[in-house]
Amino acid sequence: MAESGADTEELNVGLLLFLPYRAMENRIFAALAQAGFDDFTLAQARVMQRIGPDGTRLTELAEAAQVTKQTASHLVDQLERTGYVRRTPDPTDARARLVRLAERGTAAQPVAAAVVAEVEAGWRAHLGERRWRQLRAALTDLREITDPYR
Repeated sequence: MAESGADTEELNVGLLLFLPYRAMENRIFAALAQAGFDDFTLAQARVMQRIGPDGTRLTELAEAAQVTKQTASHLVDQLERTGYVRRTPDPTDARARLVRLAERGTAAQPVAAAVVAEVEAGWRAHLGERRWRQLRAALTDLREITDPYR
C-alpha cells in the first residue's frame, strides 16, 4: 500500500483509474442531493445506472452490477418504493418483467449528466486536448478486453 504523498508510480493502474471515478461519483451524489435526490444509496445508484433506455431485466441488472439476483431485487424494490424505477411487462416475453426508469429517475438524469460534463471539462482543461484525447482513446481500447457489456 502506498503511503500518503507517495509518487503516483507506486500506485497500480486500477487505483489510478478508480480515484478519478470516485471523485466524479462523489460530485454527482452531492449535486443530486442538493437537487433533492438524496434518498438513494450508492449501491442503488450503481444498479440504476445500468438500466437501459428500453428497460433491463433484473437478471441482467444483477450481472452488470455484479451482485446476486436477490440483492438486485432488493435494491430495485427500494428504488421502486421511492419512485426512481418501475417494473413493466417485457414485450418480448410475457413471463418476464423489465426494470425501467420512472419519473423521478428520469428527472435525476440531467442533474447527473451536467456534473459529468462539468467534471470532464475540468479534466480536459487540466490534461490539455491532446492528452485528453489519448486518455479517452486508451480507455476506449481497454474496454474491448474489460467490458463484457460493450
